Amino acid sequence: MKTSTDPRHTSRKLALSIIFSWLFTEPDTDLSIDISKEILESEGIEYDDNLTKFIVEGVQKNISEIDRIIEECAPEWPIDKIAKIDLVILRIAIFEILYGKKTPVKVAIDEAVEIAKDFGNDTSHKFVNGVLGTVVDNYVEGKKDE
Repeated sequence: MKTSTDPRHTSRKLALSIIFSWLFTEPDTDLSIDISKEILESEGIEYDDNLTKFIVEGVQKNISEIDRIIEECAPEWPIDKIAKIDLVILRIAIFEILYGKKTPVKVAIDEAVEIAKDFGNDTSHKFVNGVLGTVVDNYVEGKKDE
């Protein structure tokens, strides 16, 4: 079970902040990671640098396809109507589930739901869980328990 000090959980939150910043500025992955690393290291917070880079670069590379999957799996919610933090959480989880293939599906979903509870609104975790359930049903049949 992850804890708030788990370096992988911290890495996902770091990736969340970097990808969220893209909604307001042009992506500069290296600069964002460097600044975030300095802050975490100054606070003595452990994180997995490789996981952060893997997620950020993977989402950046696959964002168009990931967004198409979100639109397909949440048809009542156009991308521009989804809460921005929920959108970023979904992008990260879908990348990890469908493209990253390093994280078990159940772990990716659990992490996304926990992050949605921490950063989203009162219903974010339910929305994220529902969309990811549909993604798994549509794209990873039989893999939900991995």
